[in-house]
Amino acid sequence: MQAAVALVGYKKSGKTSLAVALAREFQSRGFSVAAAKCAHTPLDKTQTDTGQLHEVCDVVAGLGPAETTVSWSSRHYLADLLPLLQADVLLVEGCKDQKWLPRILLSSPEQPADAALEPELALGCWGTPHFTGMPVFTEVPELAQHVLEHGFLLPGLDCGACGREDCAGLTRDIVAGKVTPAACQARKADLSVKVNGQELGLNPFVRDIIGGSIRGMLSQLKGYAPGTIDITMEA
Repeated sequence: MQAAVALVGYKKSGKTSLAVALAREFQSRGFSVAAAKCAHTPLDKTQTDTGQLHEVCDVVAGLGPAETTVSWSSRHYLADLLPLLQADVLLVEGCKDQKWLPRILLSSPEQPADAALEPELALGCWGTPHFTGMPVFTEVPELAQHVLEHGFLLPGLDCGACGREDCAGLTRDIVAGKVTPAACQARKADLSVKVNGQELGLNPFVRDIIGGSIRGMLSQLKGYAPGTIDITMEA
């Protein structure tokens, strides 16, 4: 993915409206867009065929003439679903607990943005200034450009290989301009694993095990020589 950002705010702060407007803006520029929404209440499937199937099934897939859906009856985590979200830009509505994502803060007259939304993770505010020194955006094209230039996606592994306690610590430092996303050790080195075009985050320990195992096995084959190794496999 080229860029990712979460739209974070309290209820009725306009998160969905902004997500839709941004998605349209990105698509008008030729980018594909994936969206994810976090909810604190059960997803509404009442009085639907999907809802009835979920009562007895663990996974339900829906295949329509112009869309495809997959729904699990158990909780999954956004980082685990990233290989399914193939797009240039990822927009996440809510999910303020996903601290490995940079965020844009929104507010409503009833409940303004406050420190509980962790402004140190924010690339800016939408509509209303909330915090001193933070960029404020009132036009969708301007915000979209800012997301393209500054939005990023960490793997959410909390592996500590970057020298910080978790990915939230690295996100804070990237937003503050102290480092770049390249500081993430799980996104670098000599081994890359992609599923459906989406690179998986590998902490150094796992990366070394996979890389060492592959090199060890291939070294026993005739024609093996040090260099770039390309392996294509269907999951």
